[in-house]
Amino acid sequence: MRKRCKSNGDKNLLPFHIIKAASEGDVMAINEVLKHYEGYIITLSTRKMYDEGGQLHFCVDETLRRRLETKLITKILAFEAV
Repeated sequence: MRKRCKSNGDKNLLPFHIIKAASEGDVMAINEVLKHYEGYIITLSTRKMYDEGGQLHFCVDETLRRRLETKLITKILAFEAV
């Protein structure tokens, strides 16, 4: 008989020890969290740009991307693991 997973999303979760270390200020753990959310942050910071010919291009707004990363870091450091 096959075992059933609780949910398919469990594979993409960060381990608790990384979250705890990141909330305590461990730089390597914070970088691991940023790497985990990198795709989502890039998706949120993608903007439509039009060139001189009117062609549509999608570009990553680097300022917005950095602001989102900074916001995530501040929330990580403010997080209290129970």
